[in-house]
Amino acid sequence: MAQHSTHPGGASRVRRRALLGTAVLAVLVTLAGLAAYLTREGRSPSDTASPPPSSPTTSSSPATPSGPHTRPRALPVPPKTHDPITYGKAAAAALWSYDTRAYSQPELRKALRGWLTTESKYADPASVDQAVPSAVLWKEMAANKQVATARINEGHFPHAFTQALQEDPGAITQAYVYAVTVSGKQSIRWKGSAAGGAESRSTTLAVQCRPNHSCALVGVMPSVAP
Repeated sequence: MAQHSTHPGGASRVRRRALLGTAVLAVLVTLAGLAAYLTREGRSPSDTASPPPSSPTTSSSPATPSGPHTRPRALPVPPKTHDPITYGKAAAAALWSYDTRAYSQPELRKALRGWLTTESKYADPASVDQAVPSAVLWKEMAANKQVATARINEGHFPHAFTQALQEDPGAITQAYVYAVTVSGKQSIRWKGSAAGGAESRSTTLAVQCRPNHSCALVGVMPSVAP
């Protein structure tokens, strides 16, 4: 999928995007660095500790068969879960899937923004918008009734994140944001295609899972963390 994004107030969006990139580097070096970024405005550490347990590092989520002659797919709805890996896998599937027959590009963007945390201090909507095809590209895809589905192969905490979490488990209790790397495959079909095409995909997401609250998406990190 092509990635395009043009928005008013670009300077502040670019700054937020750059800061998220900084957070990626920080989380690969130290969990405390990520916490420092996410609490850069002086948020006090939470009294509650004990981050949620992770799900198994490998799983298979088959995509629902979909093509130009199948029933249109509904807009993606975030799951209610307290597991960051489960949420991250669902978010990746939502970001890699679309159905130009069923809804417009603005409707998909709005739906995906609904996955973001309501804590605007942390949310990075620009990174989510960039996962959606541009309005011009969407128009071309819609003319061909293009549909994309996702198959999730596995999701895990990046190695450096896990190591940092073990070394300083209390650091994450400031913002409860987890790095989650997801891999899978995106399949695309369009009008007149017999088989369509497919490609492997991987992404690292920032997912917030506060205690006693369902998880939410913080943003899409600009690089994949192993």
